[in-house]
Amino acid sequence: MTTMDEIDSPDALYQSTRRSVRLRGSVTSIRLENGFWQVLAEMAEKQGCSLPQLINRLHDDLTDTQLEQRNFASFLRVVCARYLAEKAQPEVTETEQATEEPAI
Repeated sequence: MTTMDEIDSPDALYQSTRRSVRLRGSVTSIRLENGFWQVLAEMAEKQGCSLPQLINRLHDDLTDTQLEQRNFASFLRVVCARYLAEKAQPEVTETEQATEEPAI
């Protein structure tokens, strides 16, 4: 198994790794590209939880919305993409928000 410390080359980001996780008491495995595992690990760190805890929270959120769970790995990829898109947005301060003109 590849550890996150061993992923230094861009090629390694495209390689996939399968990890076992316990979701609602059942053990299952999730295969994701290493780049997505890195993003999920960053998200978990920012939220002050472990990677398995984050994955369980995301799984519970998906289950609670009663959306059909065809492919949880795809859902995780979308979560990572949205996280990265939000992270790329410049942060707007309250002062900047107050000085912006409303759109008409």
